[in-house]
Amino acid sequence: MKQNKLRVAITHGDINGVGYEVIIKALADQRLTEICTPIVYGAAKVAGYYKKVLDLPNLQFNIVASAENIMPDRANFVNCFDDELKVEIGKPSTVAGAAALKALEVAVQDLKEGKVDVLVTAPINKNTIQADTFNFAGHTEYLQDRFGGDAQSLMILMNDVMKVALVTTHVPISELSSKITKELIIEKLNIFNSSLIKDFKIDKPRIAVLSLNPHAGDGGLIGTEEQTIITPAIEEAYNSGITCFGPYPSDGFFGAGLYNKFDGVLAMYHDQGLAPFKALSMDDGVNYTAGLEYVRTSPDHGTAYDIAGKGKASENSLRQAIYTAIDVYRSRELYDEMTSNPLKKQYFERSGKDETINLAQDSE
Repeated sequence: MKQNKLRVAITHGDINGVGYEVIIKALADQRLTEICTPIVYGAAKVAGYYKKVLDLPNLQFNIVASAENIMPDRANFVNCFDDELKVEIGKPSTVAGAAALKALEVAVQDLKEGKVDVLVTAPINKNTIQADTFNFAGHTEYLQDRFGGDAQSLMILMNDVMKVALVTTHVPISELSSKITKELIIEKLNIFNSSLIKDFKIDKPRIAVLSLNPHAGDGGLIGTEEQTIITPAIEEAYNSGITCFGPYPSDGFFGAGLYNKFDGVLAMYHDQGLAPFKALSMDDGVNYTAGLEYVRTSPDHGTAYDIAGKGKASENSLRQAIYTAIDVYRSRELYDEMTSNPLKKQYFERSGKDETINLAQDSE
């Protein structure tokens, strides 16, 4: 396993939101550079503007034109903009959307080229970022397109208390029933189960699956998706080796604290899983995109225009996103090392002299 510090790319997100505030606050803690090399992708002048306006810590960035020139023991800044950007704190704008997209594109390209190791994204405005190269409902869908190929991604909101994954992400409520299929649920369960094992070192994860309708359909009285789609999906996944149970009605499941009995929770749609998660997670939640070749996390909050520019934003969720990205990367390294060839060699000491036995040869 590599023991060098990981290079963590951090995109600035929407420049009119709380992105720069939480980034600067988080990186001002010098202990962070002891465990990783942070690299912010954004506009150096905008960062300087926020430090003045909000009286933020006087964090000195090592400003570079390319990630190839970073310093491992400093907070680095890849300046993606030569021109000045118009900042309108607390307001959505096309300028902010374009700036968020450009920083994201540069960071993603660097990640694909191996110049950085993991990606942490500050919040974007999903409307203003839309462009010819970004016709997606959010980061998750964009990154699946850029990284995934045939692979499918899975949105997981997580902290030390629970991990909540979503079958569907940014889908209108009116389209949910047609989007949720047995095949999709099984696919998401497979990704979730694999991620819990490889990314979070859970040997035999237990996954709870939520229902779609109130009271899990009440035997078909309030909808039949549980009977025709969700339960068959759970049974098929369980028979294939995934330890999953349900479907559980969401209100009773979270209200009774049943999430404490499982390693992961699979919700059918966005607000079903995220509303209770955010209510219970305080400010330490992390959004993790599972199922992709690369590691990407983000804080679990949005642009927070209502408190932007007021110095009230907490950096803890971003800090936890950085920690999680590092932990997942290391967990994957460990998993790959442990499973690459478990019978390759065995070392032991005999009579004070080291000997090596090749078990593969001995078995022939």
